[in-house]
Amino acid sequence: MKIIRSIKEMQQTMKQLRSSGKTIGFVPTMGYLHEGHLKLMNEARKNNEIVVASIFVNPLQFGPNEDFESYPRDIERDEALAKQAGVDYIFYPDVKEMYPTELSTEVHVKKRVDVLCGKSRQGHFDGVATVLLKLFNIVMPDRAYFGLKDAQQVAVVDGLIKDYNIPVELVPVETVREEDGLAKSSRNVYLTEQERKEAPELYKSLQKAVEKITAGETDLEKIKSEIIDDITRKTSGKIDYVEIYSYPQLEPIAKPHGKMIIAIAVKFGKARLIDNVIFTV
Repeated sequence: MKIIRSIKEMQQTMKQLRSSGKTIGFVPTMGYLHEGHLKLMNEARKNNEIVVASIFVNPLQFGPNEDFESYPRDIERDEALAKQAGVDYIFYPDVKEMYPTELSTEVHVKKRVDVLCGKSRQGHFDGVATVLLKLFNIVMPDRAYFGLKDAQQVAVVDGLIKDYNIPVELVPVETVREEDGLAKSSRNVYLTEQERKEAPELYKSLQKAVEKITAGETDLEKIKSEIIDDITRKTSGKIDYVEIYSYPQLEPIAKPHGKMIIAIAVKFGKARLIDNVIFTV
């Protein structure tokens, strides 16, 4: 495995690999890798001859109340985990390499962002779209892998690729879960013992909602109320949102139709947990 820090070297290396007919799978990350990232890397390994991961804490996607400086970083640990997952190249630029001067253009995401977590993170997805546009042009992958735990991000990336005719296949990867159904997250370590016992109720409430809709329930407000009631009764968590939208458009729907997402965010003490289910009726 090789670590590359310069854009020029990364582009030259990728061009050589592409010209020799190699397929490239790409996993963009901000580092501090966990099992969700490793699953993406393993999926990329299955379907591509070359696997590239980027590790870059992108300042453009941090809001004024989010501390870019304190975001966890551990390149030695990340390097070891990526190597175990079969990554061939890590692209590890610093901020000056990625943004040597102030940008003369701006990427602004207009749709799929004013709901769910994006509602309270103004400008966040502009930063995500900007860095991905740069990374796709640097790495030039055939396929890019993103986890569905952050389904809103996947929806935004889907729109970016289609809008700008980027020649990359988006590969969404299912959420990695604990045995009891809790979505794996670095935030889970902040749960108390009691909160950890309660947290699986989030996914159970989503599963129950899907079962009711697929069985014929059409009142989506009733479904949302039942999810809220379940979580309120069975956990000490404070609900941030429970929403049902079309997917990946993330637009309101009156009745169950086509591909849909039910998404929730719940605050437990120090941890804010998100989860979702995507299904078709």
